[in-house]
Amino acid sequence: MVDYHAANNQSSAGGVQTYMEQENDWDRDLLLDPAWEKQQRKTFTAWCNSHLRKAGTQIENIEEDFRDGLKLMLLLEVISGERLAKPERGKMRVHKINNVNKALDFIASKGVKLVSIGAEEIVDGNAKMTLGMIWTIILRFAIQDISVEETSAKEGLLLWCQRKTAPYKNVNVQNFHISWKDGLAFNALIHRHRPDLIDYDSLRKDDPVTNLNNAFEVAEKHLDIPKMLDAEDIVGTLRPDEKAIMTYVSCFYHAFSGAQKAETAANRICKVLAVNQENEQMMEDYEKLASELLEWIRRTIPWLENRTQEKTVTEMQAKQEDFRDYRCVHKPPKVQEKCQLEISFNTLQTKLRLSNRPAFMPSEGRMVSDINGAWHTLEGAEKGYEEWILSEIRRLERLEHLAEKFHQKAAIHESWTDGKEAMLTQKDYETSTLSEVKALLRKHEAFESDLAAHQDRVEQIAAIAQELNELDYYDSASVNARCQKICDQWDVLGALTQSRKESLERTEKQLESIDELYLEYAKRAAPFNNWMEGAMEDLQDMFIVHNIEEIQGLITAHEQFKSTLAEANKEREAIQAIQAEVQKIAQSNGIKLSGANPYTTITPESIDSKWEKAMDMVPQRDNALQDELNKQNSNDSLRAKFATQANTVGAYIQAKMEEIGRISIEMNGTLEDQLTNLKEYQKTIMSYMPEINTLEGYHQLIQEALIFDNQYTSYTMEHLRVGWEQLLTTIARTINEVENQILTRDAKGISQEQLYEYRASFNHFDKDHSGALMAEEFKACLISLGYDVENDKQGDSEFARIMGIVDPNGSGAVTFQAFIDFMSRETTDTDTADQVIASFKILAADKNYITADELRRELPPDQAEYCIARMAPYTGPDAAPGALDYMSFSTALYGESDL
Repeated sequence: MVDYHAANNQSSAGGVQTYMEQENDWDRDLLLDPAWEKQQRKTFTAWCNSHLRKAGTQIENIEEDFRDGLKLMLLLEVISGERLAKPERGKMRVHKINNVNKALDFIASKGVKLVSIGAEEIVDGNAKMTLGMIWTIILRFAIQDISVEETSAKEGLLLWCQRKTAPYKNVNVQNFHISWKDGLAFNALIHRHRPDLIDYDSLRKDDPVTNLNNAFEVAEKHLDIPKMLDAEDIVGTLRPDEKAIMTYVSCFYHAFSGAQKAETAANRICKVLAVNQENEQMMEDYEKLASELLEWIRRTIPWLENRTQEKTVTEMQAKQEDFRDYRCVHKPPKVQEKCQLEISFNTLQTKLRLSNRPAFMPSEGRMVSDINGAWHTLEGAEKGYEEWILSEIRRLERLEHLAEKFHQKAAIHESWTDGKEAMLTQKDYETSTLSEVKALLRKHEAFESDLAAHQDRVEQIAAIAQELNELDYYDSASVNARCQKICDQWDVLGALTQSRKESLERTEKQLESIDELYLEYAKRAAPFNNWMEGAMEDLQDMFIVHNIEEIQGLITAHEQFKSTLAEANKEREAIQAIQAEVQKIAQSNGIKLSGANPYTTITPESIDSKWEKAMDMVPQRDNALQDELNKQNSNDSLRAKFATQANTVGAYIQAKMEEIGRISIEMNGTLEDQLTNLKEYQKTIMSYMPEINTLEGYHQLIQEALIFDNQYTSYTMEHLRVGWEQLLTTIARTINEVENQILTRDAKGISQEQLYEYRASFNHFDKDHSGALMAEEFKACLISLGYDVENDKQGDSEFARIMGIVDPNGSGAVTFQAFIDFMSRETTDTDTADQVIASFKILAADKNYITADELRRELPPDQAEYCIARMAPYTGPDAAPGALDYMSFSTALYGESDL
């Protein structure tokens, strides 16, 4: 007896050994179930007859008609297409056993091994063994070779049934027994392939007998599938026999095998079209996001280039606040959009390379380089705008200080000149005595001294007005008018002074006797009085400083001024002593003074009064200077805080940039581990954001305090912002590179070991750790991998071809991603235009064109309409109405021609 049950790993039908091992374990207890045995007898008998009738014979009783082995051998010849050994025609038992053994040996030669099925049991008419043998033949020759999407035999047949019946209501095929009891699954299989034979919508789930008989009759009449089952047996059995159902269903599979090829072709087209649709959507998304970002940049740059000057510091500070709001609120989301745009562009190009599609070229002006150029222009305008704001604030502060100083000096001068014209034009000397004339002459000389002393103030007023004009002061017109009035009046005073002097000198010859003492008093009092007025002006003068050195310089100058007060006080006492001497002489000589000093209007009381006011101003000036010193000390402390934080942040950014450079070269572990580690690393970097915000807070305080320099650090806020943005962009790009490597690996079937090998080769020749290989480095790498690119004519030509693939832009450098794409292209297969054309030709039944109805029948609705909308009409000599050209459409998918 031959043992047919051992493992069949050496079988020529290698794809389904496991399933065959399970099915060949014949469940003899179940076969004793009368209902199942009845179903198997009828089904197996009908199946055998469907093949034996091709040889002009049939069987009536399955366990009796195979006993002599003759029809059994004939059945095997029909279903295998091979000739068996010549049978023995004798009637003796030994002849029958020999014939059956020949049949069993043939089955064994096909890699099928059974358990406990021997020739004697078949010859003796053992029904259980005979049914087991026929089931083994059915498995080997009708079911084993079924293959659907990498599954085979029973699983493949079940998957085929599920795919074909999926669109039908009330059908859910999960097995080969109770899923078929209501008959709807059989009808759905027929309707899916021959909708003209079945009115599926008229079937009712609650009438299984009618459904089953309808399917059996239609299959027998139109599909040449004999009736192998009884509807009543299936409905009346709690669990129909699985082997009987599988046998009958396998006949449907073989009957519709041609349609299966069309489905496979349709699946290939669906896959290609799905990739194309996804890529087109990514292209549209990129174009939309790029357009919006460029539009925002286009709107923002004119605002940053606007240099409309304001009139006051407050108005310019409002502009500065608007700019700070732009920096902190409006720009950061756009930075993220720009980074996302670059990532989307890289991902799209990777997907296009992996699907063997041409590279994506954005619309004119929307390349990543165009966006980077526009962004660079934006940042240049942003830097210039910030510098302009700060310079304008300094200019307006200077203008306000100068304007206040101008008006203060002008007011003092106008107060001094008040009434001077009337005094110079009076002719009192014509009726005066000699002594009075002499007195008038001396008085006029004193006035000239005073006038000369005031010349400096007038020049200062004119100089300040000139500086206001040069700095473009908004109220220059009124300043110029007032200055011109003062200068004109000064010229008039000069002319009047000269005219009066000449008149007095003409009268002097007739007048004698002048009080020299009064004259001396007047001469000394006038400059001293002018000095006090100048001192009071200086003590009240406003000041603007930007650092400790400047305020210390003012304090030093003030201390020097205070050191001169003792000498000035001596002069005051000397002047007062002259007046005292006048009083003493008058009293001692009995002279009655006519009134005030005829040579000056400066009285001793006014001198003392001004002296007291000046002395009161000194401590006030001390306090003001001390307050400013405290302010500058506070500003210096703020500089130090900013510098400490800036130096820490700058060092952190520099260290992380270097660390990312090392990580991108030295990454270990699987790509998923690398991606996880990089994302964790990104979270660590983002956790440093509070330090950046702290630095931004210090920077805002510095700007509000109008601090324009910092000797404690070389870092600026703009420098650190750019460094931080570069750090975030670099880690995002590194993550994107690993994601693209995963995408390449999964799409191309590259193993982790291959990726490690490629990375090791790439890093070995990347001597400068730049992340890219120069042309000579890349050539050395190719030679190490076995490529013939030596320095000869053929090698140079091959190297030029490879460089055209990995460096299409001619930059002279090969990135790791380009290197991976090239190696994966060299080692894997991808869909081609020829494969897609072949698939369309299957759907078109070998025609050179295809119709819209054929596309809608074989493809999902959205992808069918996608093809119809893009296929050009077919114009060949065999064209039919509505014919579409699928060949040019297929080549266009791969960039070989235009749609």
